[in-house]
Amino acid sequence: MPQEDDFNDIGMSEYPKINLNPLWIAVFTDILGFSILLPILPAILTNFNTNALVIGFLLSINAIFTVIFAPILGKLSDKYGRRPLLLISQAGTCVGFIILAFSTNIWIIFISRIIDGVFGGNFPIAKAIIGDAVPPKKRSIQMTNIGVCHTLASLAGPAIGGLLSIWGLFAPGIFAASLSGLTMIMTIFYIPETWTKEKRLKLKKERIQQNVHVKFSIRKNNEAFYLLIQFGFHTLSFFLYISSISLFAAVVFGFNAQQIGIYLMISGIFRVVIRFTIFKPILKKLGEINTLKVGLLSFVITFILLGFSRDPVSFMIILILVSFAASLTRGPFNSLISQSVSPKEQGIVNGYASSLDSFGQILGPLLGGLILYIFHPSMIGFTAGIFSLIAFVMIFNAGIYITIIKSRDRKAKET
Repeated sequence: MPQEDDFNDIGMSEYPKINLNPLWIAVFTDILGFSILLPILPAILTNFNTNALVIGFLLSINAIFTVIFAPILGKLSDKYGRRPLLLISQAGTCVGFIILAFSTNIWIIFISRIIDGVFGGNFPIAKAIIGDAVPPKKRSIQMTNIGVCHTLASLAGPAIGGLLSIWGLFAPGIFAASLSGLTMIMTIFYIPETWTKEKRLKLKKERIQQNVHVKFSIRKNNEAFYLLIQFGFHTLSFFLYISSISLFAAVVFGFNAQQIGIYLMISGIFRVVIRFTIFKPILKKLGEINTLKVGLLSFVITFILLGFSRDPVSFMIILILVSFAASLTRGPFNSLISQSVSPKEQGIVNGYASSLDSFGQILGPLLGGLILYIFHPSMIGFTAGIFSLIAFVMIFNAGIYITIIKSRDRKAKET
C-alpha cells in the first residue's frame, strides 16, 4: 500500500491529521472486486450453464448500480459525515463478497455484484476524505496514490482469483470479504471524522451557485468537450478488452482459471515496471501529446493483433504490449483534460472523466458479451481496435491541442 506522506506538517489546523492507509486498502478492495472475477469468468460460464452475454451483463451490473448510488452516498457523506458512510460502504462490499463466496447459481452472483455496486462508494468517499484532510499543495500526491492502488489491485486481483479458483467461488469471495472486514476495523480505529458538523454547517449558498455556473461554462469549453469524447472512445475500447480477455483466452486457447490468472498477473507486473521505469523518460523526451499518440497507436496495433492471435506466445506478447500502451495513455489523458479547463473547473471536469470511466465499465462488458455470443472471439480485438483508432485519429485535431498548449504556457508564465 502507498505510504502516508508528510502532508500534515504544514501546521494548518483545518486539516485533521489522519492515517490514510485504511483508505488505500478500501480503494484496493473496491477495485479487487472486479479484477478478482476476471480469471474465473470462464468457470462461471461453464459451471452455471450460462453464456457470454450473461457474463457481460454480470460484469456491467456492478458499474450500473455504482453509477446510480455512488453520488447518493457522496451526498449523504456531505450531510452525515464521511466516516459513517465509509463504514456503510465497506460493510456493503463485505456482504457482497460473502454472498459471492456462497453462490450456488448465477442469480445469486448477480445479487452479490448488485449489493457491491449499491454500496460501492469507497472511491468517491475516499477522494472526499482526502479533500477534507489534505492541504491542496499535497493533495495531488495522495490522489496519485489512489492510482497506485488501482494498479496494484489490477495486478493482484487476477492472480488471487486464479490461484484460489481451485476452491470455486468460495475462496476468492472469503478472501475479499476478509479484506473488506479488515478495512472496517482499521476505519473504526484509525480514521476520525474529517467532515465534522461544524464544517457541514459552513456550506455556503455561494458555492452552490458557483458550481451551477461552472457546469454551464464547461459545456461551452470546446477543448474539454473534445478531449472527453476522445477519452470516452479510449475508455470504451479498454474496458471492452479487459472484460472480454478471459473468455477470449478460454475459448481460443482453452486456458483454465489458473492459466488466465498467471497471464494477467504477468501483464500487470509489466505495467507496473513500465510505469515506474521507462514512462517518465518517454514523457520527458516526447512530451504529453506525443506520448499519448504513441500510447493510443500502440493500442490500435495491439488490439488488431489480438484479432489474429492464435497461440499462447503471441497472446502473452499482446498482453505486454497492452500494458505498455496503458502506461502511456492514462496519465497524459488526465493531465491534458485537466489543462483544458480553469482551476475552478477541475472538480467538474474530473467528475465527467470519472463518469466516462463508469460508462466504459458498463458498455464495455455488455458489448464484449454480445460480440462473444454472436461472433468469433477475434472480433473483440478488431472492435476494440476501431474504438482506439477513433481516439488516435482525434489527436490530430491541431486546433484543439494548440489551444491547450497555449493555455498551459500562459498559466506557467502566471505562476
